[in-house]
Amino acid sequence: MKYDLAIVGAGPAGYIAAKKAGDEGLKVLLVEAKKLGGVCLNEGCVPSKTLLQAAKTYHHALHGEAFGVEVSDVRFNFEKANAHKTKVMDGMREGIVGLMKKRKVEVLFGQATLSEGRKITVDGETHEADNILICTGSSPSRPPIPGIEGSNVVDSTGILELEQLPKSLVVVGGGVIGCEFACLFGSVGVPVTVVEALPEICPTLDPDLAKILRSELTKKNVTFHVGARVEEISGSEVKFSVKDESLAVQGELILVATGRKPNLANLGLDNLRVDYDERGGIKVNERCATNIPGVWAAGDVTGRAWLAHAASRMAEVVVHNITGRKDHMRYDSIPSVVYTSPEIAVVGLTKEQAEERGMKVTIGKIPMSINARYLAEHPGERGLCKVVVEEGTRRLLGVHMIGGSCSEMIFGAAAMLETELREAEIDEIVFPHPTTSEVMKDVFMAVR
Repeated sequence: MKYDLAIVGAGPAGYIAAKKAGDEGLKVLLVEAKKLGGVCLNEGCVPSKTLLQAAKTYHHALHGEAFGVEVSDVRFNFEKANAHKTKVMDGMREGIVGLMKKRKVEVLFGQATLSEGRKITVDGETHEADNILICTGSSPSRPPIPGIEGSNVVDSTGILELEQLPKSLVVVGGGVIGCEFACLFGSVGVPVTVVEALPEICPTLDPDLAKILRSELTKKNVTFHVGARVEEISGSEVKFSVKDESLAVQGELILVATGRKPNLANLGLDNLRVDYDERGGIKVNERCATNIPGVWAAGDVTGRAWLAHAASRMAEVVVHNITGRKDHMRYDSIPSVVYTSPEIAVVGLTKEQAEERGMKVTIGKIPMSINARYLAEHPGERGLCKVVVEEGTRRLLGVHMIGGSCSEMIFGAAAMLETELREAEIDEIVFPHPTTSEVMKDVFMAVR
């Protein structure tokens, strides 16, 4: 069978590419080795954020006194929370099935192997395509720590399969994934210890936000050890060193959250002679094209962005270029969120990143607590809004927020960056009052 586009991987890049290509009238083949929705829907974003919302609801019930809400005998039912998680995942997969049927996308389940001539083999049957899109996602990586294969050691996939809460949890790695799970389990009463090798958690974030997050999570049963090198895992004990001091911490369950790696194995990429970049992912240009004509890649498999919505956008770029519309990736305007409580939402450059590019910048920052809506809804919770503005042009380069539901506001900042708005233009935007989003306008008062 000959296709206009064959897609390997049915995650946020794959099914979005299939949908858009189907809308354009292309004949599309979508191949998935496991389940529709990929890692995000089945092993990552969706189940973890569903459980995080359950934990947040529980925490609010416990601490409703400030709002005059007094509740006794509050309990967290992990079994019911898991059932809700499963229901959400099932509903999303059914939705993808419907999208594919409507676009007449042929879906095959099995391991795909690629070969020269843009051929793809699934279960012994070979198909040809004018274009092939590789979007097989990523998997958790494990560093070479002695004892890391212990029966009580899990990764971000395994921890989502738990049927009951652990009595205690040690998280190796204080990045985004590690902090989200620390927040989840700490919020429902599980003592959590995070061991991070670098001097601060979430090292890719603006330092001010990371510092506030660490402080807020300590209020939720989370203890941090930063600048800590893990030496060994022995049963329930994680041994580590801070400077010259040897330390250890006990955990019934140990989560290893030290990053992810692109899924490249068993695809036959060597047959195609695809180039790789320094991050170990498939090398692509700004149009998501590889070095092989007609072969494209999107999402985590490229080693770039590591975000579901970035993968979806890359898929759109691929289909647009296949169908004759010029399009390219603009990574600086892709927002990212840390779904802890409080949330972190960022888009664009930090001060340090801008200066590395030779830009002269001005910083503005204000506490979220100056905002009436935030003060009413988040008593006692620290928050911050910070902007990076280019000197001279007064162009907005970055927005960095922690607090409340900033994940629902960051798209506005992303639109500002995408359209290259200046400070004076942002000043003319009318924000509804009272809303927390007003901080994105008020923060410019602190830039001057």
